[in-house]
Amino acid sequence: MAQLPITQDNYYKAVVHQFNGDTDDGNPNWLQTLRKNAFAKFEELGFPTARRGNEEWKYTDIRPIARSVFSRPIISPNKPTDSELQKFTFGEESWTQLVFVNGALAPEISSQTNLPNGVIITDLAEAALSHTEIVQANLGRHMQYESNAFSALNTAFINHGAFVYIPKGVVVSEPLHLIFVTTQRQQTASHPRVLIVTGEDSSSNIIQSYVGLDDIGHLSNVVTETVVGKGSSLRHYTVQQQSEQDYHISNTQVVVNGNSFFSSINFDFGGGLVRNNLNVLMAEEGGSCLLNGLYMPTGTQHVDNQVTVDHAKGHTNAFELYKGILNGKARSVFHGSIIVQKDAAKVNASQSDKNLLLSPEAEADTKPAFWIYCDDVKCAHGAACGQIDDNQMFYLRTRGLSEADAKRLLVGGFATEVVDSVQLTSLRNHVSELVDQRLGGWLGEEQRP
Repeated sequence: MAQLPITQDNYYKAVVHQFNGDTDDGNPNWLQTLRKNAFAKFEELGFPTARRGNEEWKYTDIRPIARSVFSRPIISPNKPTDSELQKFTFGEESWTQLVFVNGALAPEISSQTNLPNGVIITDLAEAALSHTEIVQANLGRHMQYESNAFSALNTAFINHGAFVYIPKGVVVSEPLHLIFVTTQRQQTASHPRVLIVTGEDSSSNIIQSYVGLDDIGHLSNVVTETVVGKGSSLRHYTVQQQSEQDYHISNTQVVVNGNSFFSSINFDFGGGLVRNNLNVLMAEEGGSCLLNGLYMPTGTQHVDNQVTVDHAKGHTNAFELYKGILNGKARSVFHGSIIVQKDAAKVNASQSDKNLLLSPEAEADTKPAFWIYCDDVKCAHGAACGQIDDNQMFYLRTRGLSEADAKRLLVGGFATEVVDSVQLTSLRNHVSELVDQRLGGWLGEEQRP
């Protein structure tokens, strides 16, 4: 396939043209069609901006992304050094870990340990050929790219990524860890795609980690599609530790089926511009979800969380708690929407966003909202922004604590509610250490060991 010259005006068209030429021979026809249709939709939509009157992007300016020309990552990545590995590997040796470096699976630093029979965790490109029926039935079926430019762009670049399948009735006792690492010394764009399908009456824990090892300003444009089978339990965790120069866009679509439980706990520590769209469809009666998040931006970091729970059926529950700790000139945006459809009776839903501002220049914009079309429901929401309580500081100082230790104790306690909701001990300890290191850096003290 002849290559188009890459310029600012035709960048994405040229890169997709080259990408298709490199990968079409190894992809099934249905996947090629999906990618081409998605790129046509991306060209039609264009990047969302506030100037277009797009309310969803009113507080987040993505023009730096739209104006940048990103290189394609190298297909054959170099193995990270041992010191670099220590930055993103944590947990137990019994955990299964799939590591993607610069967008491609790195089998030499990945591992699969003690997986129950029938569990599949593999590269998405391979799964599209070896497990075609499951992948084709779900890939691109739940995350609708027709109205989301970033999802459309991700779909246009579907190739490598992660595919996880948990069969009916299987309990996976050890977590499955998906790690996406950027190491290149040039500004690149990667489009990780994750597809998770769990069978009926199954149970599993899945972690997605994102790590940047340089300060170049990469774009990570992620799409995750998740289907939670009837009567099953899925606890999903995300830890984002990219460079503070990077752009991180994440779109997640979850389908919660009858009598199942889904938990999402999201931690944002890195990224210069971060946007997380989490959409949960309560598709059948009896489903429940728990959605928690903690974000800790500093400097000029910008973190935007958009969380939507659509109760298509009644007798469903959703409980949501997001907390932000902001320092420097950081800014956060939170928009939570709970939708209760007509005749979806007996819904029990709550959402709350709380922000602690450690600097007079930090800013938090929060907007919880309900769209209720049924009377027989129990719903509540709340939002708060504030600073450290002077009375609490005074009390701790009179007990002999230094100002820095008193602040650390109060701010750490504010984060504890979200951190302690992590069920996995190793992950909870890891996140707690990240919180403590971040606070230590902010307070200008030596970090605790």
